Amino acid sequence: MDVKKLRFAIFGTGFWAHFQIPGWQELEGVECVAAYNRTRAKAEKVAQKFGIPAVYDSQEELLANEALDFVDICTDVNTHLPLAKLAAERGLNIVCQKPMAPSLALSKELLAICKANDVKLFVNENFRWQAPIRKFKKILDSGAIGTPFKARVSFCSAFPVFDNQPFLAELEHFILTDIGSHVLDVCRFLFGEVQTLYCTTRRINQNIQGEDVANVVMKMRNDLTCFAEMSYASRLEKESFPQVLALVEGSRGSLALTHGYSVKTTTEAGTVAEVISPKGYDWADPEYAVVHASIVDCQYDILQGLLGGVTETTGADNLKTVELVWKSYESAAEDKLIRFG
Repeated sequence: MDVKKLRFAIFGTGFWAHFQIPGWQELEGVECVAAYNRTRAKAEKVAQKFGIPAVYDSQEELLANEALDFVDICTDVNTHLPLAKLAAERGLNIVCQKPMAPSLALSKELLAICKANDVKLFVNENFRWQAPIRKFKKILDSGAIGTPFKARVSFCSAFPVFDNQPFLAELEHFILTDIGSHVLDVCRFLFGEVQTLYCTTRRINQNIQGEDVANVVMKMRNDLTCFAEMSYASRLEKESFPQVLALVEGSRGSLALTHGYSVKTTTEAGTVAEVISPKGYDWADPEYAVVHASIVDCQYDILQGLLGGVTETTGADNLKTVELVWKSYESAAEDKLIRFG
């Protein structure tokens, strides 16, 4: 017996659509039936590459002509809210690329629009779905290192990210919205919610508009102190892009996520190391392997939510990460400690 597939349209056919779409195509029960881009030729190129039957350069025309279950918004952050509003008012569930919107207030508005129209909102926040990070969380929750009291989560690189995403250089707010959205979400995933936060930022690359270095110190509600550092100005002995590295110290040992996807558990008995490599896909860019593999697992989770099941990556949950991003900017601008709740 054939099971009806959920039908969706992709809005935006830029860099990330080349990985979002095949990520969906790895899953059963979902199909992309239309692609939109304001430059029609870009949409046509992507549609031909991935076998998408319909192409549009008008958002309204697409929504009027296609029978959809949800939309996947993979456009510039400034377009997320108006596109989500168009879809929500037509009763369509929404999957949205991070960051949710260009400010905390607009992110709250996007969530409110979805709630008012009784549609589901999911944010494609995939870093927490990376295989090494999932394994790291499993060991942490097992109690192997006792009670965690201190952590460092790091994403520091000299990778030329502006080469394939040149628009990033024009952003007024850069690293905290781009990578901070991921890193701070990983911190929440691993350690829970934040009690206090203090942030500093710097711009080292004078050819960009926003900040390319940020350091965030957080006291979590469980009393653990977490230091999250992120940089695209760090030329280090070992280039770790696009890995998130982490070290957690606990009452009975430590847990480290290091280069090469190595997870190391150290206790009184010694150190146990295992490599948790990402699954390989022929459509994935080898330089982004761990990121692109996690897209599939994240979208599987979202699909469960679209089908009525339990899911992690809801808009309501991601709003807590969005708040950390924008409160970090507030802390850095005003040189002050931010308290939550």
